Amino acid sequence: MANFMRPNIILLKDGTDTSQGKAQIISNINACQAVVDIVKTTLGPRGMDKLIENNGETTITNDGATVMKKLAIVHPAAKILVDIAKAQDNEVGDGTTSVVVLAGELLKEAKSFLEDGLVAPQIIKGYRTACDLAVQKLKDVAVDLQGKSPEEKRSLLLKCAETTLNSKLVADYKTFFATMIVDAVTMLGEDLTVSSIGIKKVSGGSLTDTMLVDGVAFKKTFSYAGFEQQPKSFKDPKILLLNLELELKAEKDNAEVRISDPDQYQSIVDAEWRIIYDKLDLIAGTGANVVLSRLAIGDLATQYFADRGIFCAGRVDAEDLDRTRKATGGEVQTTVTGVTPKVLGTCGEFVEKQVGAERYNLFTKCPHTKTASIIIRGGAPQFMDEAERSLNDALMIVRRAVKNTKVVGGGGSIEMELSRYLREYARTIAGKQQLVINYFARALEVIPMALAQNSGADGTHILNQLRQKHAIAGPEGRWFGVDCVNCTTCDCFANYIWEPFVVKESALTAATEAACLILSVDETVKNPKSEQPQGGGKGKGKGMGKGMPGKGRGRGMRAFRGRG
Repeated sequence: MANFMRPNIILLKDGTDTSQGKAQIISNINACQAVVDIVKTTLGPRGMDKLIENNGETTITNDGATVMKKLAIVHPAAKILVDIAKAQDNEVGDGTTSVVVLAGELLKEAKSFLEDGLVAPQIIKGYRTACDLAVQKLKDVAVDLQGKSPEEKRSLLLKCAETTLNSKLVADYKTFFATMIVDAVTMLGEDLTVSSIGIKKVSGGSLTDTMLVDGVAFKKTFSYAGFEQQPKSFKDPKILLLNLELELKAEKDNAEVRISDPDQYQSIVDAEWRIIYDKLDLIAGTGANVVLSRLAIGDLATQYFADRGIFCAGRVDAEDLDRTRKATGGEVQTTVTGVTPKVLGTCGEFVEKQVGAERYNLFTKCPHTKTASIIIRGGAPQFMDEAERSLNDALMIVRRAVKNTKVVGGGGSIEMELSRYLREYARTIAGKQQLVINYFARALEVIPMALAQNSGADGTHILNQLRQKHAIAGPEGRWFGVDCVNCTTCDCFANYIWEPFVVKESALTAATEAACLILSVDETVKNPKSEQPQGGGKGKGKGMGKGMPGKGRGRGMRAFRGRG
């Protein structure tokens, strides 16, 4: 009788869905596997592209981070894979597909352990130990090209850019684009901010019509009558950059001016004109030949500048204005009072020219340029979008390679070497950790296996060949990987298939952390009401509590009986 008198312990709201235990971990792993299977076929130079349609917008890509973002994944555990792909893309630019595939394979190996009764904390401990060992080995075998001549460093950057572009849609033009990207990064000097390189797209022409501008290029802005009378080219111009509106202000709808004499109205109008003319006179007095403003330049100012042989452009994009500032050495002004020659920028040549169907303003031959612009040409917008993503990945890789000159072999060679090392280490320890580290080593082999399969080769045969070469050849055979073109094995380092050390280090640590995070979650608590649109009505039940929509008695609060 005492059992019936115990109080109920209110814990979770009505309608809350909970799942816990080993079954929940395996469910999360299965959800992640479904995502991995989608992106796995995009890996490598022979990887397939994905066509994703979202809200009428079509995207064709094989970039792992883009695919993950466009999939709009809602499963809470699978979203972690989206996050690590984004982090890899933001940090190093490449290796986004590899990090997702590697995390998925680690979870797949962990699933068999869980089904056999091994607890998740033991797996996590083994994975973290294996990751630390692998990163240390990675540092030991990485080849540092520091101290090389400028020609050798440029060759290194070209090889890294070509390796990145190998798996992209623009792979057929990898030499053309790799040279362009290395030139663009070189123009930045010590400031290696990616935003300093502007990428523009103009429909028409072929990819080989893509051009690199050693300065700034941006599309002609909105202009008023009188713009065509302005000069469109200058040699060594003085450039004034403004964040200032140069047009007559329109009164607001509710503006009210009370006057007692009609002549007073004319004095108000005259004052407005005098203010704008004073600003324009001050600008003309600076000696500037080109005036750019973040805000609008009206028709009055446009005609004023045209009469005095000055070029002007208003509503210039903030990023373009900032790049112009870096390239020309000017400073953005918020007032035209007290402008000195020191704040004016300059460049060797300014010209407005036709690029395809668009008109572009080009600032070139800048003496202290720290910016560059790439104008991509192409047919379909989807193709140009993918080309932009490909160039962005290569730019990130080259930028990283400039800062960190350590490289490793690509083509799955470094994964095979790390796998061999971890297997040998596992034989020196006893207990459950030996098994976990051994299976971590096996998971690393998913990269060369996927590369081989996506190339149309026999993955098992290629993998056996690589295991043999890495086991027998010793240090001389550590760079053997998959030759995706000839569907065989090759010395990736000797064939200039190089990848920056930071790409592999970041991918390895991010994949391990994601796998450990997903394995550490053994319960998911989800309230369906939180997923409903806001403003939903209360339940229609007649019983106590709010209940869920529908007929019958509401369930009230979820209760758990306490232990006495």
